[in-house]
Amino acid sequence: MTLDRTLYSAVAGVGLLAATAAADPQPWPTRAIQVISPFTAGNANDSVARVVLDQVSRQVGHPFVIENKPGGGGTIGAAMVAKADPDGHTILLHSSSLSAQVVLHRTLPYDAVRDFAPVVLFGIQPNVLVAAPSTGFKTVADLVAAAKAKPGALTFASAGIGSASHMAAERLRVAAGIDVRHIPFRGAEGLTELMAGRIDFYYVPIAAAASVLGDGKVTILAVSTARRAPSLPNVPTVAEAGYPDAEYVYWGGLSVPASTPRSIIDKLHDETQKALDMPVIQERLAKLGVEPQPMSVEQFERFFQDDIGATVKLAKDANIVPTN
Repeated sequence: MTLDRTLYSAVAGVGLLAATAAADPQPWPTRAIQVISPFTAGNANDSVARVVLDQVSRQVGHPFVIENKPGGGGTIGAAMVAKADPDGHTILLHSSSLSAQVVLHRTLPYDAVRDFAPVVLFGIQPNVLVAAPSTGFKTVADLVAAAKAKPGALTFASAGIGSASHMAAERLRVAAGIDVRHIPFRGAEGLTELMAGRIDFYYVPIAAAASVLGDGKVTILAVSTARRAPSLPNVPTVAEAGYPDAEYVYWGGLSVPASTPRSIIDKLHDETQKALDMPVIQERLAKLGVEPQPMSVEQFERFFQDDIGATVKLAKDANIVPTN
């Protein structure tokens, strides 16, 4: 699937849910629900899903079993769901990575828009722009000035090509017009390297950096979202720092195969949103850095399509080249 075709699909996909929904109510669930997570166990989205879906399972009377199916940058697990029976018993736990895969691969074993029906958004997770204390940076302006003074000298870490930390940094690079070098890592290695002074800056999820934020091991410069993070009220956004085009939202949610009956989509959405609205769940999610952002099924569908469009544009602006 080419980038241009994906952009076309995102536009043509409006109203997909209405076109594929069944008119008659379908019984759901009738057994355990398989939740496919396309990445290794322990990732941030898994943690969020377990908090939410444990509650949903109590509400519907059947367990949600999260199964990690990593490989292909998330494409293997996603393809399993795209080809699964559309009966609501196999669902995809996904995130911004589903949009990123569109620009990282020339061909995919599924169409990111046409083969999935977005159901519910868990919320958004701000990424925090942090710098190594050894750089002396105190603000985003300091970072940009240093990058422009010595093009190609500064390095930034990521959790891998196409990860939220990578895409957030690319947005800043393009918005600020700076030349910096990308060093991809796995897991928490990037944060370790930054604290050691071997990497200059890094966009890291709030939850992943909670243990080091505020203890002087990193210097906090900004958050990636349009609003300040509730857990970091004194930290400016990248827009407040002068770069509104650098905003980046990492999100997580659930989707099902595209031809799943609308009655099942609605019930899964409503039961999940009911859990998300519970104060005890919101409190637990807040500790993971998740900010609620309730949406209807149709709003989440448009949100996902817009995210793909924005990611395609970023890939062109940043010259991100597909790997296959």
